Amino acid sequence: MCTKRALVWSLLVLSVVDMGLGVSSITLGVLGIRALLVQKSQTSYSTPIWSGVCFLICGACGILCAKKRTGFTMILFSACCICGLIGGILNVQFVRAMVKRVNNLHSLHLTFLCLAALGILGCTLSTWLTCRLASYEQKRLFLERDLSLHHSVEMKSPCGSPVGSV
Repeated sequence: MCTKRALVWSLLVLSVVDMGLGVSSITLGVLGIRALLVQKSQTSYSTPIWSGVCFLICGACGILCAKKRTGFTMILFSACCICGLIGGILNVQFVRAMVKRVNNLHSLHLTFLCLAALGILGCTLSTWLTCRLASYEQKRLFLERDLSLHHSVEMKSPCGSPVGSV
């Protein structure tokens, strides 16, 4: 069973990878738009840019979640991962539709699909790691509360009977 420290480091590394995939996807999306402007095609390459933005935000929230392990940051990160998943899946669907229309940019389409697949995988793993981390935090908070209840001292009057009893 992996430790909490290993989960945090894995989440941090995966978040940095997600940010790298986001920057790569945005860069290739801009290059794809420039290639289409040269060809004067009507097909749009903005979906890799939007999925790249989703991956970039997901990675930034993952770094925040690794630093501050509060309930709010974990929920925010999980929501960003879900948005990254949706963005990646939509990117795959739109790129598949573009392949049918434009025939001479197959290497660019394949690169878009690979980046989207890696982003989807990264978001899925990040969501799983966040759930594991939230489980550890929940257990830690439960143990802290349980220990504080056991160490509470009952108030007693000087004669030994509890306060308020006559």
